[in-house]
Order: sequence, then C-alpha cells, then structure tokens
Amino acid sequence: MNVAAGDEERRLARLVRSHNRWRGREVFNLLASENALSPTALRYLGSDLAGRYTLPLKTTFEGEEIDNSYAGTRYTDQIENLANAAAARVFHGRFATTRPLSGHVAAMSALAPLLPRHSKILAIPPSAGGYDGYAPGFLPAMLDYVVRPLPARPATGEVLADDAVEEIRRERPNAVVLGQSFFLFPYPLREIAEAAHAQEALVFYDASHVLGLVAGGVFQDPLREGADVLYGSTHKSFPGPQGGLLVTDREDLFAQLDPALVWRVFDNAHWHRIAALGQTLLEMERFGGEYARTVVANAQALGRALAQRALPLVAADQGFTRSHQLRLDGAELTRRWGVGPAAVARRWEKQRLIADLVGRLGTAEVTRLGLRPDDMDRVAELLVRAGRDRERVGAEVLEWRRTFRQLRFL
Repeated sequence: MNVAAGDEERRLARLVRSHNRWRGREVFNLLASENALSPTALRYLGSDLAGRYTLPLKTTFEGEEIDNSYAGTRYTDQIENLANAAAARVFHGRFATTRPLSGHVAAMSALAPLLPRHSKILAIPPSAGGYDGYAPGFLPAMLDYVVRPLPARPATGEVLADDAVEEIRRERPNAVVLGQSFFLFPYPLREIAEAAHAQEALVFYDASHVLGLVAGGVFQDPLREGADVLYGSTHKSFPGPQGGLLVTDREDLFAQLDPALVWRVFDNAHWHRIAALGQTLLEMERFGGEYARTVVANAQALGRALAQRALPLVAADQGFTRSHQLRLDGAELTRRWGVGPAAVARRWEKQRLIADLVGRLGTAEVTRLGLRPDDMDRVAELLVRAGRDRERVGAEVLEWRRTFRQLRFL
C-alpha cells in the first residue's frame, strides 16, 4: 500500500466528517443559494445509481435499430420517467426533463435549441440583480446572441410592467429571459408575456432562486401566467440535490428541446441525482405549500427584526421581500457600521452564521430546520451582535442550533 495515499485517504475522510458536522449540525445557514436535502434524498444520492449509465435514445448501430445504448436500465428509466412526471405536475406543465446538470446547464438546454444564432434577447442586467450568466460575454457570447437590458430598478431588482412592455415593443427581441440572482419580487409576467408574444418572442423563466416557492404556489405560477419555458436549479429555495430541470406546456417546444440535450449539452445525466430530485419533488407535492409559506414569512419577519436593529435592507417600504431572500443595502451598511457586506459576512462566519459575501440573506434552510417567524427576532439579534458589535456569539449559536435535530417538511 502506498503510505502517502493512505494518509491522504484518512485526511479526506476527516475533512468530509468535519464538513458534515460543521455545516450539518453546528451553524445556521442563511445562504440564499443553498438548502438541506431530506435523509431519503441523500440516501438515493449514495445509491448504486451513482455509477450507472442509461441512454434512452433511438438510434441505429451497425444497421440495427436500438432504443437504448445500454442494457440493465429497466429501473433507471422508470426512475427518470417518475421524476419527469412529478416535475410536470408540480410546475403545471405537460412536458418536463430532469436531466440538466445545473440551472446554468438548464438555461443552455432551453436557449440553444429554440433560439438560432444572432437572436436578440432581453435580460435583467447584473446591475439590477440579474444573473451574470445572461450578461454580454457569457451565455450570449457562447450562443452568439445579442443581449439588451430589460429595465429593472437597481436596488430592488423590480421589473415594472410599463417599462418592460415598452422595451419589448421597442427592441422586438426573439426572447425575453426572466430570472435574477437577487430575486425579491415576482414579475408582471402576464403583461410581459402578452407583449413578447405579440412580437412572436418566447418568454423563458429562470426560476433557479425561487423554484421552491413556485413549487409551493406562493411566488408566481410562470407557465400559467404566460412563460413558454420554465427552468432552474434545484438546490436553492427548492430543497433538492444540485442539478436542474426544465418544464414547458408546449409540445412543439419540447419536441425541439428534448432531442437537443443528449450529445449536445451533456451526455450522462447522473441518475442518482435524478432519483434524489424525484424524491424531493414528491415531498414538495405533500408539503410544498406549507414550506414555501413559512420560508417567505420567515424572510419578512427577519427583515423587520433586522431593520429594527439598524441593519439596512432594501425595499423596507415594500415589506422587504416576497421571496426567500433579503438584500442588504451595502452603501448604507457601510455608512452605519463602517464595513460592507463581505466584511460582515466574514464576521458572521466566525460566529457560526453563514451568509454570502454579496449582501444576500436567505431563509430556506433554517425553515427546513424548523425555525418559525417567532424565531427570527433571535436570529436578527445574533446577526447584529456578531456583525456590528463583533461579539463572540458562536457558543450561543451552537447551543441553539443543537436543539434543531431533524429537518421539517419531509
């Protein structure tokens, strides 16, 4: 045995155990882009499916027609079909695929087959909280699209109906791509869709951040409100494994989308992930409404409690949020506290309070732990004491965190 390799294996095992203990039992996670999987979904991720292939694609090999390149897939194919059907039900579409490996890959899987090169798209710019992937130089450059900004308020990321409709009529795009990294409020989707469809443009709805809220019926219902394709990542407000999905109600679009996935955007789709995603979709059918309502109620309660303690947030006059996210007012935070969001987040991390460095707080995972709106006052107190006052509250956080031993909404 190679002694060095054995030492590294033991080190790796220690690191994984340490991570599981720290992130799984010793901190409160307020990252807007993360969530916790159910024990059943986690078990499926570690199943025999993790190393298997299936390729249900009709083709011809050496003159013989085949409908799958692999044998032994009788259960794998049924698992995928079950997950796809659950996704279609949850998001009110008729056609779905759970194959995309991430939200970004889901975006590529939707855009590339339906929009030819040189198409023009409208997307919310990063300066207004939009996803950087839709900015010039990223997906538009890869797919040879022209991208123009869909107007949105810089601080809150709100898209106003009149402004959006006017821009759609002026630019006459091939598609409008909705979706944000800073995602506080629903879109005026019916108005946007009506204006886009009048120009024969498609409407894509990237629900990556709000997918769990859409599933729970508390944010908006994109396909029923006019979006042509819904897609997104499955591990943010939606409490599934890292990955993506894509749903549409239009048979003509799905007939173009589905065949364009294999050997173009990806090959193997990671069937253990699809099984875990299928489990999460079924869980959301049972508990998604209660879960999503609690997530939003927690976010709004946390916003009120933080504002009362002089931590500045955007959209205070609008109830702070209608999603799982809160957004710090970075300029005002620096003026009041003398430090910006990144420095505050580093202070929080040292005290077992996890947030991102770009000024977002999220309530999805703490809701899964069982925290309710009444608990948000204490969360706010700990955040302010650790962030503004630089108090060492880590032991207090750990003691409280250890009282939440099981996930809710399973």
